Amino acid sequence: MSIEIRNDWMNDIVDPGATLEKVATGFLFTEGPIWHPVEKHLTFSDIPGNEMFRLSGDGKVKSFRKPSNMGNGNTYDSEGRILTCQHATSSVTRTEINGTITTLATHFDGKELNSPNDIVVRKDGLIYFTDPTYGRMDFFGVKRDAEMGRQGVYCVTPDGKTITQLADDFAQPNGLCFSLDQNTLYVNDTDRKHIRTFVIAEDGSATGGDVWVEVNVGEGEGHPDGMKIDSKGNVYCTGPGGVHVIAPNGATLGVIRMEEFTANFAWGGVDLTDLYFTSSTSLYRIKVKTPGLPLF
Repeated sequence: MSIEIRNDWMNDIVDPGATLEKVATGFLFTEGPIWHPVEKHLTFSDIPGNEMFRLSGDGKVKSFRKPSNMGNGNTYDSEGRILTCQHATSSVTRTEINGTITTLATHFDGKELNSPNDIVVRKDGLIYFTDPTYGRMDFFGVKRDAEMGRQGVYCVTPDGKTITQLADDFAQPNGLCFSLDQNTLYVNDTDRKHIRTFVIAEDGSATGGDVWVEVNVGEGEGHPDGMKIDSKGNVYCTGPGGVHVIAPNGATLGVIRMEEFTANFAWGGVDLTDLYFTSSTSLYRIKVKTPGLPLF
């Protein structure tokens, strides 16, 4: 690992000499890391392994759920319940506190969703997720034809009764995150290698969708996939070579260059300055200077 500096502000994000630690390895393709701010553990997915794992405070990784229906992206809601995008069932589910699983979304306009991929929750409980077709491909899902005919971004109410399509003009929508004030939703498009922004109204609806930043510069494997925001409003997005750090004004500050193809990441640790990376077969961690945000 190395830190590519494109702007001096990158030095406020992470020390150029920070050491990358391999926490665990031996997976097929890791994704969807989420940190529990109270219980202090990290849960993540191994999509083709059809299993979810949990890294506890003692450094041990144990199976959390198997089978996982090829779960991919995860998040927490305000009650500490896990929301998961499942490739094999083309659904969004919620794991209740008692361990039971509630299905929240499977169809829109009478057609089965493609394969929900990544997911975020607004403070009022509204759930936003992307729906590309990756989960209908071999290895990352169950190969089957798509019913939807478009790849979009959706909002679903916490009770699962109402699902709204916010946009359907993506090639392959993937990672998404809110701005600090939650008035802007960032959504990236893997195939087009850029990030778009939508203005989110109080009722949850979206307008806009202009391209904000291109994420296509750099050496090495990688494309827009996992995306999150830190406590200072910087947007982090996977891209060529690793994880790109983008200032609120759209300037790319630098790249945390990774040893393996990296699909996603999440902040953890007592003060949210441990940055975990789900990188293909492994889980990595580095110490950063700017903390992330708690999921609830």
